[in-house]
Order: sequence, then C-alpha cells, then structure tokens
Amino acid sequence: MPMYSLVTGGAGFIGSHLCDHLLKLGHNVVCCDDLSLGKKDNISHNLNNPNFVFIQVNILDRLSFQDIFQNYKIDTVFHLAANSDIQAGSENLDRDLTITFNTTVECLYAAKNFNVKSFVFASSSAVYGRFDKDMKETSGPLNPVSFYGAAKLASEVYIHAMLEQTNMKAWIIRFPNVVGERLTHGVIHDFIKKLEIEPKKLEVLGNGKQKKPYVYVSDIVRGIVFSLTTMTEKYNVINIGVDSQTTVTSIAAMVAEEMKLSNVKFNYSGGEGGWIGDVSKFQYDLSKIHKLGWKASMSSDEAVRYSIQQELAYQHK
Repeated sequence: MPMYSLVTGGAGFIGSHLCDHLLKLGHNVVCCDDLSLGKKDNISHNLNNPNFVFIQVNILDRLSFQDIFQNYKIDTVFHLAANSDIQAGSENLDRDLTITFNTTVECLYAAKNFNVKSFVFASSSAVYGRFDKDMKETSGPLNPVSFYGAAKLASEVYIHAMLEQTNMKAWIIRFPNVVGERLTHGVIHDFIKKLEIEPKKLEVLGNGKQKKPYVYVSDIVRGIVFSLTTMTEKYNVINIGVDSQTTVTSIAAMVAEEMKLSNVKFNYSGGEGGWIGDVSKFQYDLSKIHKLGWKASMSSDEAVRYSIQQELAYQHK
C-alpha cells in the first residue's frame, strides 16, 4: 500500500498551497476539508491527479475521519485545519475551542491509533502574546492574548504529551501573517473588498501603525517541508517568517495603488490594535531556521504587494 501525506484543511488558503507543493515533490496526498472555510475551487486543478485524493469530512466526526486512516496508509499528518480568523474567535468563544483545539485532539487520536510517524502542526505567533523583544522559540512565559493563540498553544501542549505515548515525531511550525492568492480573510482581503464597495474612502482598524511581518504563502509551504526534512528531534519547534515588517497604513496604500485608486481617504478607528486580542507589533527571532539554511524569498513589503497583485488577478479570472 502506498504511503500518503494527509493535509487537514487542505482546501483552505495555506492548505491548498501545501497540497500543490507536496504533489510537486512527488507525495501522494490525501486532502480533507469540511469546506466550512475552505473552497473546492482551491484544489480543483488537482482533482484529476492520480496522486491526489479529496475527502470532504468533519474532523470532529471521529468514525468518518478515522476511515481515512483505515483506507489510506498515512505516514505524515499536516494539521492545518483551524479557525483562521482571530477576530471572529474573540466574538465567539466556542470557535477556537472547537475548530482549532478539538480538531487537533481528534488528529492525535487518529495518529496514535494508526501509528502515524510524523505530525506537523500549523501553529502561530499568537502563542507568544505580546513581547517587547523578538519572539524566539525558547521565549517565555507564553501568554496568548487571543483565544486563537490560546487554542494553538493548548494544541502544542497536547501534541507534546502525545509523544510520550507513541513513537511519533512532531514539528510545531509557528507562522506569522501569511499572504498570497486564495485569501479568505485578513487585512489585504478586507481592504480590497471595502474599496470595491467604496473606492474613495477606507476604514482602517486601529491607528494604522500596527507593524508585523508578512510572509508569502509559497515561502511558508516551502519552509514547512524544509523543517520536516532538516529537523530530526522527537519534538521540533520553529519560527518561519521574514526579517522585515509592514505597517497597516502601508498595506492600505499599496492596495489603493494596485487597484489604481487615487485620493483615497483613510479613516482610522483608533487604538493600538485593530481588535480585541490583536498583537499590534511583533518580530520573530529567525536565527534558528536561518542557521538551518532557510530564508524567505520575499521581504514583508514584497510579499504584501505581490499578494495584492495575485489576489486581484485571482478574483478576476
């Protein structure tokens, strides 16, 4: 029986790009998604690939989810299924508990029951909370300020505990802000939608001075696989990102420019953060992954601008 990589949330923004990358590397891929956040259009170009299988399933339906492991020999789980909207998680307390944490627990059940060798978890900078210094893998204590970050951190801890009961290895990949085509939410997506409705003015949440690293999605998926193939400990934690940062006002200006809009008035809602649980400024310490030999191909500004261009082109196909 051939070995498969399972990508949960594989029809989502990052998950669909990871499926593309794994297929190019010669993997057999099982993509599962309940399509509550993901879109079948994101993976339609792979549906006729003999090395690709799409299964629509709710991970929380344990019997249906574990049927995947019964029918396919899963060697590696790439667990990306999660709530991807931090702001929405602040408004609905069950959202991150259910979609982010509980799906991780179900994936761990299946991984244990079917002797999966490798478990790769899409974590986040949100686990750190607010740090005055660069966020390093060994930084602590970790005090998330969003339920999204709390659910990601709880998932990390559960994964670590599961390793005591199995021969499995785990990779915890802490993402910053990820941009690129197939976006479903986030500042670029929101600004484009707002300006399509009202091209002369743009509401900007916060004071516009929020400053964060943005990494292009192709760099993220490349970094995920790089980490998996170069880090060999039983429990591996790594930051993936870029050295530079981009302000929200800069993103707004780039979106207006790429949409060929002039004299757009930016209306700021005020405050340091855009919403409850927002970390307005942060930067990673990337020395660990740089020493291993990986670097992003684009700066934060380059990733943002290219993402805007690609998103506009994707929307108008």
